[in-house]
Amino acid sequence: MVNIFQNPKWKQEYAIEINIKFEILENLDDEDSFHNNMNKKWENIKAIIKETKQQLIENGEGTDTFKNKWYNEGCKFAIEEEQEHHHKRKEAHRIIMNKKKTYMKSVIESLEEDQKHNNTRKMYQTVNQFKKGYKHKFSLIRNK
Repeated sequence: MVNIFQNPKWKQEYAIEINIKFEILENLDDEDSFHNNMNKKWENIKAIIKETKQQLIENGEGTDTFKNKWYNEGCKFAIEEEQEHHHKRKEAHRIIMNKKKTYMKSVIESLEEDQKHNNTRKMYQTVNQFKKGYKHKFSLIRNK
């Protein structure tokens, strides 16, 4: 909820607007004061207060005073740039996942082919390679 009384400029505008509307209401009440009951008068006052506040909020150039005061065009540009990079990163991730999926399908097909052609050794080497992961082979050099 917007608190217009935090901003001194708006506080003054609100007071002026309320005074003007109450004067108009007072003039109307003088003309037909005998016909209005008390509840109707309170409803009019309540409506005037809400309406005035809403008008000030909608018409005010400075609604940004209630938002983050530090937010500017630089921040907006940075957010747009971040979203653009997010979409690029998401696209790259999708491409990588598709390539990995096609690679795994081809490996599985080769495993099935090896099994059909009784190449059990090659099949188990491939299975173990995926099961154990990559291991760097290194050679030791002995001092003489």
